[in-house]
Amino acid sequence: MRKAMAEAEVGDDVYGEDPTVRRLEVRCAELLGKEAALFVPSGTLANQLAIRAACEPGDEAVMEADAHSFHFETGATAALAGVQVRTVQGRRGVFDADALEQAIRPDHIAYPRTRLVVVENTHNFGGGTVWPVETLRRVAACARAYGLHSHMDGARLMNAAVASGTAPQRLAEAFDSVSLCLSKGLGAPVGSVLAGSATFVERTRRLRKMYGGGMRQAGILAAAGLYALDHHVERLAEDHARARRLAEGLAALPGLDVDVAAVQTNIVFVEVTAPGLDAPTLEAQLRERGVAVGAVGPRRLRLVTHLDIGDRDLETALAAFAGSL
Repeated sequence: MRKAMAEAEVGDDVYGEDPTVRRLEVRCAELLGKEAALFVPSGTLANQLAIRAACEPGDEAVMEADAHSFHFETGATAALAGVQVRTVQGRRGVFDADALEQAIRPDHIAYPRTRLVVVENTHNFGGGTVWPVETLRRVAACARAYGLHSHMDGARLMNAAVASGTAPQRLAEAFDSVSLCLSKGLGAPVGSVLAGSATFVERTRRLRKMYGGGMRQAGILAAAGLYALDHHVERLAEDHARARRLAEGLAALPGLDVDVAAVQTNIVFVEVTAPGLDAPTLEAQLRERGVAVGAVGPRRLRLVTHLDIGDRDLETALAAFAGSL
């Protein structure tokens, strides 16, 4: 990957003149079944550009209660787009068309205008949950019926594709726009793409500059994304298998509770049930043993497998947990 980056042909991407970025954008548009795509520095920026392009200040976006754009984008939906969020409660991050329909505001002068629905596939805080294709289609159809823009936060869409055996284009086809992260499981150091119609992407290109996301000789980063798409997609199945093995090993330890059946991709959530021990304390103890995990609540840990985690690392992690309980 670093060799590809070093050898990348570059230009000025703010003016659309970087040939490697253009190759990546065309490749991703085809992969996702959209007319065009835009390379951006991060998944957060991709989602925020979609929100701002679909809405005006004072509008409302509907998303699941644990959505990334609601919890983990530093309040950008409100701060940058002036858009408020209405949440719906899903099951491990997945909600249905009925829930969306109930959340859409009536056309009344006192209410904000509902303009957007966002789904997250896979769903991070749902534990890497893969949305069923038919549920996606029904949600998108409901959005169309009410004149809403539909956006898929597909940061981990390739995980969903590999786990379900479904082409990314089929997962995204019903949605007006979709983001895809090239880092995370795919292993590029930087970057995401946002795909949609040519008109939509042209609007987001201008917004990208407004939000400070325009980059000059970005081909060195785009080359990493192209390499990741060529070499790191099929191997995601290895991450999924290791996450399942990790979950099974942790579930066998006293003082921990793991829903092994809920592990569909590369994310494992662990509930700390040991008396007198909380998640932040266990996180610190594990770090002292060389294992990095994230405490996401008083008694909840989040673990993620990726291309830098091998079988030996699983054994190290399980031994560290056993020694810390």
